Amino acid sequence: MNEPVTASGPAADDEAPTRAAHPFRDPSLPVRERVGDLLGRLTLEEKLGLLHQYQAPVDRLGLRAFRTGTEALHGLARLGPATVFPQAVGLASTWNPDLVTQVGAAAGDEVLAFHHKDPGGAGRNVWAPVVNPLRDPRWGRNEEGYSEDPWLTGVMGTAYARGLRGDHDVLKTAPTLKHFLAYNNETGRHVTSSSVPPRVLHEYELRAFRPAIESGAAVAVMPSYNLVNGRPAHLSPLIAAEVRTWTDDDVLVVSDAHAPANLVGPQDYHDDLPEAYAHAVKAGLDSFTQDDADAAATLGHIRTALDRGLLGEGDIDAAARRVLAIRVRLGEFDPATPYDGITQDVVNGPGHRALAREAARQSITLLKNEGILPLAARQTVAVIGPLSDVLLEDWYSGTLPYQVTARTALGGRCRTVHCEGVDRIALRSSGGYLQATDDPAGGPLSVGPVRSAFDVFDWGGGAYAFRAAANGRHVSAGDDGVLVNDQPGPSGWEVRQTFRMEERPGGMVLRNISTGHHVAVSGGVAALAEDPETATVFAVELIESGAVRAASAAAAADVAVVVVGDHPLVNGRETEDRTDLLLPRQQESLVRAVHAANPSTVLVVSSGYPFAVTWADEHVPAIVWSSHGGQEYGNALADVLFGDEDPGGRLTQTWYRSAVDLPDLLDYDIIGTDSTYLYFLGTPLYPFGHGLSYARFAYSDLLLSAAEAGPGETLTVRVTVTNTGDRAGEEVVQVYTHQRRSRVKQPVRQLRGFRKVRLGPGESRTVAVDVPVADLAFWDVTRGRFVVEDAPHKVLVGRSSRDVELSASFTVKGERIPPRAVVGRPIEAADHDEYDGIVLCDAAPEAGDAVRSVAPGAWIVFRDADLTGVPSGCALAAAGARGGILTLRLDDPLSGDVIGTVAVPPTPTRHDFAGLGTPLAGAAGVRDLYVVFENEGLAVSALEFRP
Repeated sequence: MNEPVTASGPAADDEAPTRAAHPFRDPSLPVRERVGDLLGRLTLEEKLGLLHQYQAPVDRLGLRAFRTGTEALHGLARLGPATVFPQAVGLASTWNPDLVTQVGAAAGDEVLAFHHKDPGGAGRNVWAPVVNPLRDPRWGRNEEGYSEDPWLTGVMGTAYARGLRGDHDVLKTAPTLKHFLAYNNETGRHVTSSSVPPRVLHEYELRAFRPAIESGAAVAVMPSYNLVNGRPAHLSPLIAAEVRTWTDDDVLVVSDAHAPANLVGPQDYHDDLPEAYAHAVKAGLDSFTQDDADAAATLGHIRTALDRGLLGEGDIDAAARRVLAIRVRLGEFDPATPYDGITQDVVNGPGHRALAREAARQSITLLKNEGILPLAARQTVAVIGPLSDVLLEDWYSGTLPYQVTARTALGGRCRTVHCEGVDRIALRSSGGYLQATDDPAGGPLSVGPVRSAFDVFDWGGGAYAFRAAANGRHVSAGDDGVLVNDQPGPSGWEVRQTFRMEERPGGMVLRNISTGHHVAVSGGVAALAEDPETATVFAVELIESGAVRAASAAAAADVAVVVVGDHPLVNGRETEDRTDLLLPRQQESLVRAVHAANPSTVLVVSSGYPFAVTWADEHVPAIVWSSHGGQEYGNALADVLFGDEDPGGRLTQTWYRSAVDLPDLLDYDIIGTDSTYLYFLGTPLYPFGHGLSYARFAYSDLLLSAAEAGPGETLTVRVTVTNTGDRAGEEVVQVYTHQRRSRVKQPVRQLRGFRKVRLGPGESRTVAVDVPVADLAFWDVTRGRFVVEDAPHKVLVGRSSRDVELSASFTVKGERIPPRAVVGRPIEAADHDEYDGIVLCDAAPEAGDAVRSVAPGAWIVFRDADLTGVPSGCALAAAGARGGILTLRLDDPLSGDVIGTVAVPPTPTRHDFAGLGTPLAGAAGVRDLYVVFENEGLAVSALEFRP
């Protein structure tokens, strides 16, 4: 075997005849040894080629081309027909990690099947799961996550990733966690900064990501588009300081699509791309998803960074090593792997179809039932609603191989009548009616004397879609701006099939949402116009009311099932957040009209996020929710509605009564804003964990393994659950705790474990949930570490976070947090206890957080600051473009004693923190220490009290 001449240059005769003998091809050797051997054989140029999504082959060593990034969020996506499972939020609603692992395994098998057919088209580095906690239900990508609870998110994300990676040492696929970090808004996502205090960071955000990496279920991470505390997530020091400390294995870091260039463009964090890319590589980014398949520009900027001395070959080696580690672990260089036999036969095979049905069934959540469910087969059922006879794909679902809709499945069980319940209208301008061709392929919309009918779909947020009755196709704005009725529905990344209806004198005008342009008729053809003043005013003529027709159908039936919800590509989707929680107006009116005609109404909500269905909760006797459930949704729904199966779902996020119950979408401080079920003090519409069964369950004999426990110990909670009903059913037994005394604000309740049990009539079972005392720790900002506090706790056991059946108390023998030591040691300003008018920002480009005032009179407080050393002065690092005054006060930010004042001079840039100081007067004892920012735009990174 020929050895490389240098670390970066292979020997000239290192060619194909010796490939089999290369250590990197020997599966008996440790991964690190194999990677080291392969890395040593590559030239610098070849190593550079590994740092892009589309990696070039190295023919002389037999390395094939390699691509990162196959979407597999709830099944294989974007590569053709494949099994479509419920959306991620629906999978989590099963509260069945084993089932979620099976779904992940099925998705992984289908990735392998496509990969074996087309290695270049279907890569084995899969970009799933999404483990961002669902902090706010208005987030446009809510359906991609699992739960608002970080622990449950970690459980479900780990379960799905475990299925994707497979059961062998060799990876089936390489799962990638998205999106690191603090990413729950689409509004300005490239430029907004998530202000994340230390407790929220460690107790909420990181807690969701850690389990899958720590357990080895996931092997890669994708940073998010946004900034966190003023620094782009793609440059986060937490990649090295946190993520890569959770495991001894190499963790691959891949960028989100086109995100690296944002470092210079929208985010304006660096002056040019070589500088930005150098910073990204040093921060830990290994693979650039930039410029699609064209790697040349990206690699050119990295070469320039090398030439400038911004990067060294060691930096390239570190990134290339992590890329190669994944490829070695995928078995790319092995003579055989356990997955070689997977073929296209598994794709949408019988086993996967059955699994899709079971996953959909267990995700269906019964929110309310006044005895109307289950349905009887002898009944006539009116199946009504815009989602009653269609299944919709989202950005990250596969192509549906078939569709079992609610109408189809219910129609196979009983006599049904059907009505979509949408209005049919005509649009008349001064020149005539808007006309649509009946050609199945569609054609340009024109204006003439003949009235054409259009069905109007209200998807909420002022977004409407129009389907031509003439050919059943939706109206779309073509690339040339001409309106054509040629689309099956809203579709594509740039959805050109939705419009706003804006009132004008004499009628309304249409504005295409995607382009922002209005519709104008010119030369007899309807097209988009750049000048809004030329928009054509249309009078709306109602041909048939969808609500009236639906009410008629409902009145003629024994029961009405109304299926409403969202369109995954409209109003609440990637790039667009919702502004409220309301059902679309047309759908709300439909529900009310149907119920008025037939009080025996079942409301079925199919959506990727919660709705504030407050009227329905007060009036409709039964309400069912599920996410968009995939190809078997209709069968699963029928199984549940007719009682063949128990509704197995439970909510994994709070359903609020109104958006008024929520803080600003961009406020990530769940503790300070009393957000999520952990801190929410109001009354939700449906609480976290809620979901009903057709059976009835009683809880008894709650027993704790000990009345007292300490660090390193585990408390076991046992409870007996009995099915007191007359049919089998499923119950999710949920265990929560609450710390009753603490130095800091504690969650009102926090999920610690659960068990899903199926019990027959009269059957009892004792279930046990282990609660490690270490899990009760919280982040102590005074010392920068997790702490288990000495305190009494309460265990709450029940069927949801609010429906608690039994409780018990126990004591944790932990530690007492002493007064904060402040004299003679630096204090990070970000480690304050509370604040007002403050956001967190970056203290330096590479690392470190600071606080910045966003209003005059802002403040931070360090509670129980120990000033007994009688400090004589305070030094601090401060910045501010316009300068200003900082005031140090005791016990109150407005009226407290002033112990010092600091004048901050104007500083050149936001990272130019000046070292300043002030003498102190009257600082003594243990006091609450306030730093008051008298001016907007002042920043402080650290302070120190000198004896």
